[in-house]
Amino acid sequence: MSKKPDPAGLGLRLIAAQRLRAVLGGEHFVPLSAAELPDGRDRSLANRLINTALRRQGQINLMIAELLEKGMPAKSGTFEAVLRLSLAQLVFLPDIGAHSALFLAVEATKRDAKARHLSGLMNAVLRRAQANSARYGLLEDDLLLPEIFRRKWEAAYGADAVARFVDGLVDGAPLDLTLKDEDPTLVEALGGDKLIADSIRVETRDRPVDALPFFDEGRWWVQDVSSALPARLLAAKTGGAVLDLCAAPGGKTAQLSKAGYVVTALDSDGTRLERLKANMERLGYEPTVIEADATSYIAAEPFDGILLDAPCSATGTFRRHPEVLWHRSAADIDGRVKLQQGIFARAVKNLAPGGSLVYCVCSLEPEEGEAIVDWALKAFHNLELHPVAPAELPGLEGAVTPGGLVRTLPSMAPNGVEGGMDGFFVARFQRKP
Repeated sequence: MSKKPDPAGLGLRLIAAQRLRAVLGGEHFVPLSAAELPDGRDRSLANRLINTALRRQGQINLMIAELLEKGMPAKSGTFEAVLRLSLAQLVFLPDIGAHSALFLAVEATKRDAKARHLSGLMNAVLRRAQANSARYGLLEDDLLLPEIFRRKWEAAYGADAVARFVDGLVDGAPLDLTLKDEDPTLVEALGGDKLIADSIRVETRDRPVDALPFFDEGRWWVQDVSSALPARLLAAKTGGAVLDLCAAPGGKTAQLSKAGYVVTALDSDGTRLERLKANMERLGYEPTVIEADATSYIAAEPFDGILLDAPCSATGTFRRHPEVLWHRSAADIDGRVKLQQGIFARAVKNLAPGGSLVYCVCSLEPEEGEAIVDWALKAFHNLELHPVAPAELPGLEGAVTPGGLVRTLPSMAPNGVEGGMDGFFVARFQRKP
């Protein structure tokens, strides 16, 4: 007797549930690939479900607290992930259809040996959610940001800016590219809007990144416009030797190479360095690549410039990685600050007199940005701040603080182009001669 085929849509939901479960457990979200879900429509739907569940996590948390009177069942396999995907569909993705949310959720629960005894509960909970879907759809957007971040960011950046942060969280991030050569025909072929310098924004796309024009020719690379700022601000001597610390996956390495520096790219993660090497090969750049710990690396000769993109909380990337909002705690940030200070101290030792040092983080937390500058200027008497002038960032002058630091926010529109940008902090220093 032949096996009954799976209901349409079940397979992608099972795969989506496994990916969401891993992210809820603390892993970094990586969209499902063609290798995991070959059908483009299935892959698009699965990633849409996961993204919606993550972006709406704060509101879904409230729904679950109301719907599960006894709390989330312990040791229940994929039950929570399936429930969150289904709530996301019922409340925020009505175009997909409510019936499939209920039916496929129950079927997916039955397929998990650790969750199948909860299939009746899944059905009952989702029917209650369906009855309340209109009310749930009107939940306050304030719920989308954890209270610890919302309060801190409103104090630092203002309530209006944070309200736009929420819009960016819901909408997600557009695709930004850095061009190897600033050719107007290339911008036109990519359908992009010019942002700052050689950064452009591709608002919509219906194909993978590697299928966009001139990918194989290595004429551009993916890089959020805010991430492209630090390398442009390095003020090392022309053709000088520069060190890109914590370099993978290589966007800043490519920028430094394009600028004519002799580049050494260092990272402690061998797997990520392989990706950097592949990116450099596609782009036609040949930096020296070193796998080493940035907290202990000693160069044979000091560098004329060092770009330190330090490991951080990454809260500024929540438009593309909404899970960071729920994975970070005050203790996590404190631990990262200690690491940042350790790498910074080693960078100063590897910097030649008169050399330029750019420190940056993709974080919105003042502890990882402005506070690091205060610490550095007290800790290193051979270092001085080299302020950034607003004129150095035409189209984004508002990101430059009165003290010459750079603080980008997800609410900002580079060159007036909507879509926001990652939250980033940049400070430039010079070692005294």
